[in-house]
Amino acid sequence: MIKKPFITPKRMNQAIHSQIRLTLLELNHATKAEICQRTDISFPTVSKALEQMEQNGEAIIVGIDESSGGRRPVRYALNAEHRLGLGLYLEKEETVYSVINYVGEVIESIKLPSVIQEGPEALTLQLQTVINRYPGIQSAAVGVPGSVKDGKIFFIPEYEKFSQFDLKVFYEDRFGLQLVVENDMNAAVLGYHALSGRADDQTLAYLYLGQNGPGAGILINGDVIRGSTSFSGEVSFVPQYDRSNFLEAIRNSRNGHQKDGLSDELGALAIDAMSRLVAAFVSIINPHAVIFCKEDISEADADKIAINCAKYVPDSHIPELVISDWQQDYLHGLQRLALYRMMTE
Repeated sequence: MIKKPFITPKRMNQAIHSQIRLTLLELNHATKAEICQRTDISFPTVSKALEQMEQNGEAIIVGIDESSGGRRPVRYALNAEHRLGLGLYLEKEETVYSVINYVGEVIESIKLPSVIQEGPEALTLQLQTVINRYPGIQSAAVGVPGSVKDGKIFFIPEYEKFSQFDLKVFYEDRFGLQLVVENDMNAAVLGYHALSGRADDQTLAYLYLGQNGPGAGILINGDVIRGSTSFSGEVSFVPQYDRSNFLEAIRNSRNGHQKDGLSDELGALAIDAMSRLVAAFVSIINPHAVIFCKEDISEADADKIAINCAKYVPDSHIPELVISDWQQDYLHGLQRLALYRMMTE
């Protein structure tokens, strides 16, 4: 006999509040009846929860609708000033912070010197200055160029000072934050999906050659795929030729391309390597689209990849090849993660 998990009244109350927050966030504003319709929560329960949210400053009344025969319905919205969240990512050249309010609006974006080579101590000092400036920050999402499991960075080549570092536990204890730690490409594919307006059930692969080696974020039917050991997306290791993997093929192409003094477009080896990787995505996950970073390839490169990809898989299955702004997608993904953490705490 399988035992069902016991749901305490406190957990139930938290779940109800989370659903109401997310509904108000999605709709911008809503009446009690509209919330009931969206959530299937009873009218008395919604009324009680909204009363509590209004008392603690989390929800505000933004209007009163016309009556349809009875009492005029009150319209509620989240109070944008109730709490703040933070999205930040660590990169080779810089550390980027984005402060958001309770409805996800960006208050300020801050670019500071990179601390990824220096280690957690340098990040702590930097983060402390941002929190001192915005003491209302209660949740944060941190993006890193490495593999993460349960908030611990377990694979981050070239940045040994962050290797095996449990960033979630450390900063939740240090600053009292609700923290999410995410791989850069997982955050980027989430951000792209949210900004693009694509259907929730789409399957996407986001490829970035990057400052720290290639990586990919994979979204299947709207869910990020992490794999059994949270190593999904480390495409550097994908074997492509007799004696080289994807990372080595890209490096060899870049070296030869620089020596030839050619244009900014990708060399033939890189085109073929990326075509093979797209073909692998097609064969394994059959994505609706593969997204590339605009710093990595041009429109001409994308056309070549599509043509070359047809050597390996039937062209009727080749997905849409999209060029996007990686930094924008990455930061938006982190903002969404921080906001969701606030909504569901």
